[in-house]
Order: sequence, then structure tokens, then C-alpha cells
Amino acid sequence: MKSLLVRNIHTLVTMGPGSAELRDAAMLVRGNRIEALGAESSLPRGDVDEVLDLRGRHIVLPGLVNTHHHFYQHLTRSLPAAQDRELFGWLQALYPVWARMTPAGVQASAKLCAAELILSGCTTASDHLYIFPNGVRLDDEIEAVATTGLRFHASRGSMSVGESLGGLPPDAVVEDEASILRDSERVIAAFHDPEPLSMLRIVLAPCSPFSVSPDLMRESAVLARSHRGVRLHTHLAENHLDVDYSLQHYGKTPTEFAESVDWLGEDVWHAHCVWLDDHGIRRFAATGTGVAHCPCSNMRLASGLAPVRRMLAAGVPVGLGADGAASNDASSLLREARQAMFSARVKDTDAGAMSARGALALATRGGAQVLGRNDIGVLAPGMAADFIAVNIDTPRFAGAQGDPVAALLFCDADRVDYSFINGRCVVDAGRLVTVDLPPLVEQVNRLSRAMLEG
Repeated sequence: MKSLLVRNIHTLVTMGPGSAELRDAAMLVRGNRIEALGAESSLPRGDVDEVLDLRGRHIVLPGLVNTHHHFYQHLTRSLPAAQDRELFGWLQALYPVWARMTPAGVQASAKLCAAELILSGCTTASDHLYIFPNGVRLDDEIEAVATTGLRFHASRGSMSVGESLGGLPPDAVVEDEASILRDSERVIAAFHDPEPLSMLRIVLAPCSPFSVSPDLMRESAVLARSHRGVRLHTHLAENHLDVDYSLQHYGKTPTEFAESVDWLGEDVWHAHCVWLDDHGIRRFAATGTGVAHCPCSNMRLASGLAPVRRMLAAGVPVGLGADGAASNDASSLLREARQAMFSARVKDTDAGAMSARGALALATRGGAQVLGRNDIGVLAPGMAADFIAVNIDTPRFAGAQGDPVAALLFCDADRVDYSFINGRCVVDAGRLVTVDLPPLVEQVNRLSRAMLEG
């Protein structure tokens, strides 16, 4: 196994117990794991295959974890008809456009989205693909993301209740439930790897209470729990209309509905949860059910500000999600962490509601917990060699000498200078080495125009 010594680190942020921050530190990587960290003089001696000398200019921290996204939406960013609508109207404007999506579109958008995420510090992401027109398969996304080097949790989403049955999506974009379950079983068998340091895991993810039946929720839960390490994910309590739908159709709050279909537990996480009430927060905490907090999307769609401070105080696992590139409309985990910090302060009108380190914790170990990973999110011996480095010797951080770690968010870091995923360098001196971006951008733009023109 090849070894790498990262030396002369200005500050190494471990995010481990006590959240130790080591000044003038070094880290030794062997293969795809961290072997040791601390003062360089304390590391095991011997020859190493490669040395990365950061010359005292970089903050190093664990790779960021994205717990909720829709990569395909890169094809429909800032669509005029959807720019100023709330969730349901936004979806209704976009469903007909998404119905024109092709396998090539899914592949190109997934590749570009993964590239953007990596450049913003993300090393692990979960994506929720729930619409499968024109021969699209989850395989298309999985194959594209694999080329970027991103550690990936691929969610086999689904919609089965169209307008004719009282759901929100048009009938043309929903699937038969038996077919959904068969394909879910197929992708688990073909791709899911539950082992430590896995680069690919499968998630079962019926889209939302307003687009699938309770039966599909229950059967998906049974199927997931028959396989080791397959988790469950959906949208829940995103806005007032979402809550109203649950009350009108099921006579239950979103949390009560989730519990009625066996969708609470340590193997489940829900996106948004903006309108989770006190009972919901208590039930999530008691059952270890996780939340993907998506502050930019929540504000963009005027869904509201999630009660993240109350969730964390109660013990709810919370991670960050960039959410879809048509509802954010960016894919930056560093900026999502910054927005999480600020939105918590606005929610509680308290400048102490969330610190920069608290937001970074959501983006690292918080996301790892939500995804059920105990091998990422922290820099420590034995953990995955997933780490990022940001150069603070730049105009953006000039004058931030008092606390350069907090400056990563306060001064709006938006890109990393180095990123290693599973021990492999994927961003080298600011350049993504796994993807040739100019032709990919041209391809995404061409496919996007074709979708918009019909």
C-alpha cells in the first residue's frame, strides 16, 4: 500500500472527540486509511512514497458529507417558470421538463454535480434519483459518479401516486409499485457494498408522502431491512402544504405518518423536516432517526427555517444537504455549512445559535452519522483517508488571524485546494484531476437546451 505524508499543516481539524485542532501538524496515510497524525516528529519513521508539503498555509479537515441532493436537476437550474414558486408549484412547473430526461442527461448531470461538490469540499454524497423516464436507470448515475472518485450513496427513489390517484406528480412520470420493488432489489444486488470504507451503497427512497402510497413505504422498509446496511430516505415536513397533505390524506402529522409505515429508526433519515413539531423532534431523537438539513433550498423555496438547534439539543442526528441543483441552485457544501450557521441564528434571533465549528460538525461527523458511517467524518487513525485542505494564505482570508478555522465559513471559503477521497488525490492545487470540465459543461448545456426546447 502506498503511503503519503501530509506535512506542515497550519491547523488540522480532527472533528473527533473533543474536536481537537492540531497546529503545525502532520498526517500519515497508508493506502485508503489514516495511519497517524500529530506533530511530525511523533509520526512513525520510515520512507514514504509521497509527500505533500502544505508549507504552513492550509487548514486540513475531514471531507464534507452531503446527505441530500438531486444531481439530475443540474439540467434545469434557475428555470424561469420555477424561480419564484413554493415547493408544490415549483415541482409542477418542473415535472413536465424532467419527463424529457434521458440516460445521457442523467450521466452528464451526475458527473458535473459530483465535480462541483468535490471542488467545494464534499468527499461523500447521497443522491436521490426518483424519476426514471425514457429508459433512465439508477445505473446511469452510479456509473457516472464512479468516474469522479466521489464516495457515493445512491438512492433508488420512486414515485407511484400520480394526479389521478390524488398525488402531486403527473401520471406520466410515476411507476408501477411492483416494478419499483423489483428494480430496488436488482440495484441492491448489483451495487450495494456494506463493508467498511465502501465507496458505494444503495438507499431505498420513495420520494415523498404526496407521491407514493403507504404500502410502498412499508414494503420498501421491509426490503431495505432484509439487506445489511441498506438505509431508507425520503422528504418529510418540508413546507406547510406538505404537512397539510399528510393531515388531509392520512389524518396524521408527518411524524405520525412516518411512524405508521415503519419509517422511524437509526436506519432512516428524512430531508428538510422544516415543520417538525415538538412531538416529531422527540420521536426522532428517541428512535435515532436522522435529518438532512438543507438551508439554502429551504430559503429558496420559502419553505421556512428548520428548528435545527432544538433538534440537536434533543439528540436528533443532523447532517447537511445541498439539495437539488434546481432548488438551491448551487452545489457547494462549504457554502451550505455557512448558510446553516447563519440560518440557525436567524431562526432563533440569537447570534450564538450556531457557531462556525458547529456548522462544520454538521457537515462532517453529523453527515457521517446520518448516513450510518463510522469510517468517515473524523480524522483519526483507522478512519478513511477522506480529507480536504484550504489555503488560508489568500486575500479572502487576509486579516483572519485570530481564528482561521472559523474564517473558513465567516470569510466564505467556496473551493478547496486539495481533496483526497479513499486515499486518492482528486483535487490537486485547486484542479479537479478526475474530470475534464470544459467538454462536460458543454455537454450539460446542450442536453439542458434539448430538454427545455422539448
